[in-house]
Amino acid sequence: MLLKMTHLLPLELLLNSLIDKYLSTSYCISFFTHEPITFHSPVGFIYTILDEENLVEQILNVSEMGCSDYVVHMKEPHKFVAAFEIVIHKGNIRRSDRKIIILPHDDSSNDANLPTKVFSTKGSGFVANMLMATYYKRDIDCEVFDLITHKFVGPDEHIHEPLYLDRWNSCSNSFEKQVNLFPYDMTNLYGKTLRVAGFTYKPYVLLDVDTSLDPLGRDGIEVRIVDELCRWLNCTVEIVPEDIDQWGEIYENETGGIGVIGSVVEDRADLGITALYSWYEEWRVMDFSAAIVRTGITCVAPAPRLLSSWEMPLMPFTWYSWLAVVFTFFYASLGLLIAEGFPEDSHPFLTVFGMMIAQSQYESSVSWKIRSVTGWLLIVGLILGCAYGAGLATTFTVPRYEPSIDTVQDIVDRDMKWGATHDAWIFSLTLSTEPLVKQLVSQFRTGTFEELKRKSFTRSMAFSVEKLPAGNFAIGEYLTKDAVLDMMLMLEDFYYEQCVVMMRKSSPYTEKVNTLVGRLHQSGLMLAWETQVALKHLDYKVQQEVRLSRYKNEGGVTRRLGMTDVVGIFIMYVSGVVLAFAVFFGEIFANRRRVKKESIHIVQEDSIET
Repeated sequence: MLLKMTHLLPLELLLNSLIDKYLSTSYCISFFTHEPITFHSPVGFIYTILDEENLVEQILNVSEMGCSDYVVHMKEPHKFVAAFEIVIHKGNIRRSDRKIIILPHDDSSNDANLPTKVFSTKGSGFVANMLMATYYKRDIDCEVFDLITHKFVGPDEHIHEPLYLDRWNSCSNSFEKQVNLFPYDMTNLYGKTLRVAGFTYKPYVLLDVDTSLDPLGRDGIEVRIVDELCRWLNCTVEIVPEDIDQWGEIYENETGGIGVIGSVVEDRADLGITALYSWYEEWRVMDFSAAIVRTGITCVAPAPRLLSSWEMPLMPFTWYSWLAVVFTFFYASLGLLIAEGFPEDSHPFLTVFGMMIAQSQYESSVSWKIRSVTGWLLIVGLILGCAYGAGLATTFTVPRYEPSIDTVQDIVDRDMKWGATHDAWIFSLTLSTEPLVKQLVSQFRTGTFEELKRKSFTRSMAFSVEKLPAGNFAIGEYLTKDAVLDMMLMLEDFYYEQCVVMMRKSSPYTEKVNTLVGRLHQSGLMLAWETQVALKHLDYKVQQEVRLSRYKNEGGVTRRLGMTDVVGIFIMYVSGVVLAFAVFFGEIFANRRRVKKESIHIVQEDSIET
């Protein structure tokens, strides 16, 4: 409802002037006051009578409704700023352009230190658009107000100091200087320090780079994004190293943490980088930028080795085929024995074995039963012999390898452990309810740099890597060029993720970071930077070995046979000879014992007769 300006108090006139000029495009305005105040709002608003005991809940309720801007009229406004800081962390609504207008209260008009109290609070350091009005002169005719904000930009030691902007006179209903009362549109930070948490993880972040390669001593895809942001916004990058805890974690109470994530949560850093994915638990307490890099997470697993030569005679048939052959052998032996009528001098096993290896048999019997069984066995033996010979020829001329680990199912079926230096690799999988994924997570192991480097030569586990959009890989430094020679890249990705920049909730930098990321994608610089960093800093031999790992074993190339290829045949031959000698000498020994017993028995019978 439109109000007649002549009926308004000077403070109300100021408020309406500020609303018309700066809040006319707001989605919703929240008014917090101890006493009624008259205003005209061209947009939706929520009017709240302050209850300081439940101040946090009151602010949280209107914040979750989507109200982005606030008008505060209370005796101790610094309490509102402190409560607002709590609401920022508790709520789910995020906005980086909130505006707060603090009106003077009669009971606090004589407190000259009130602006310092308000702008020295922690929360004020993360809200760029704050405006505070104070009484400059009060008399019967006119009231004059000073309009003050804080030094949000510039050197760090001055960011909490009050900054005088303008003066408003109720008699003229005008501002003296006509300046912008919300000057911080984040386009120029005047050298403000931007603290960035990260650690060395190629090719995303490289710290302690030789200054002869890079004057700033740092490089990487995400480092270049941060440097470009500060070139655009005129700020200074300060790296907060987190090499010990790396990605880190958030404590259960969500008020702190360690590593890169903990630095952002505890406001030790304004931005967090280094391959941070869009994890749900972290999203609940932080702001995410637009996606920077789409990365696929997979593993390099032990490469399949050539099968042992002693296995080659068994390779023409599968295990199920061998079981069928064995069953046929015993079943045919039993059938032949039944057809012969169970004679004492029958040797069905030897007869069937000979026919199954395509050996001719002498048969004097004219029984149609025996001939029928023998005929079918000769046909089966011919087929088996031809099939086995063809398979054996292929086995001896084309190399055969162990089954490779290509999919998630393969790594689970073999109970192959996989891991890295931090469990951040499974943050995206822990909430899954799929049995296969839960089993995959249970097989993940973390280890120190030295442990993983040692295990990379033992073929005892797989190691997680990232597949980047430009065809490069993010590989841990513990995988050396010698270790990856015996590894192969899996065909299937475990999952894919979107890398983001993490910031505190409702960070004033979120909008600018998103705008920059969009421009970088449009220009193609993200792919170019990835390629440049990879060529400049990554181990080219390791990259090539992983990239071409699936082409190293050329299983389709024929070759000459060597002694190692016939070891299995000689093992079977020697085993057969040893077994034959054992049976031969066993028969001789058994026959001698039988003859000796018969001789003793004859002697005993002769002595009895005598």
